[in-house]
Amino acid sequence: MTFIPTSEITHVSSSAKPSRRRNLPSWFKVRFRPGPHYQEIRQLMDTHHLHTICEEARCPNIWECWNNRTATFLILGDICTRRCHYCSVTTGRPSAVDREEPQRVADAVKLLKLRHAVVTSVNRDDLPDGGAALFAETIQRIRHENPACTVEVLIPDFQGKQTDLERVMQAKPDILNHNIESVPRLFPSIRPQGKYQRSLNVLQWAKTMGGRTKSGLMAGLGESNDEILQVMRDLREVGCDILTIGQYLQPTLQHAAVSRYYTPEEFEEFKKEGMALGFQHVESGPLVRSSYHAEEQTHGRSCP
Repeated sequence: MTFIPTSEITHVSSSAKPSRRRNLPSWFKVRFRPGPHYQEIRQLMDTHHLHTICEEARCPNIWECWNNRTATFLILGDICTRRCHYCSVTTGRPSAVDREEPQRVADAVKLLKLRHAVVTSVNRDDLPDGGAALFAETIQRIRHENPACTVEVLIPDFQGKQTDLERVMQAKPDILNHNIESVPRLFPSIRPQGKYQRSLNVLQWAKTMGGRTKSGLMAGLGESNDEILQVMRDLREVGCDILTIGQYLQPTLQHAAVSRYYTPEEFEEFKKEGMALGFQHVESGPLVRSSYHAEEQTHGRSCP
């Protein structure tokens, strides 16, 4: 595969005319089925004044996951302090931290009778601890209300502050997920406020603290196959246990354009490479996102 240089990844400013999106290939088929469980989860989120990354990030799997009574809770509000060029979450000045949010999440998990709860957040660089205390409290509240439920947290990098990570790890999440997202060459243009090595450090620290670790990677932003494989090797070097790889999809015309669409066969090859490198589990496919089939990964069941 030939890669597209960083300079050719198109970003659209407010003054520029948006370019057309590329047509999705034939293997992107999502069935929109707002069944009873979907409606139940939507109503529950509204009633408890909660957010999900499923909605904020426009996840293509929302219909399947919500119909299966699974959702990824988004804590610390729905406004992010960073502007990543692949993400549709709103950037701006966040509101004050809602101290009652952890209990409402725990109550929702109980009402949904979840076996596995996934909790993530926006980046909160405005907070001294980046939101680590609220992550820890949310884990503790879920455990108190739902002792049999396993908990996965998808955390930001906390600006590389190890003490903030320690606070989360002291609450003993079953899985500590931090997405690497892209290859190091593309970080300056795709993830300008992130740092590749910093993300690797977070995963390595979590591993040394006794955590089971997980990370995710997007394909289709202009990287080469060799770069993807190198990221996989780097993740294994820091002891990462679980890997997800999915196709990047442009949320709006104001976001980074898709450089190419990988075939299902190519994703299957990435899975084979990852398993050969020693990952405990690799979820790889066009529609895979970091929380896709998360329960099956945690409980050791095979994914369809």
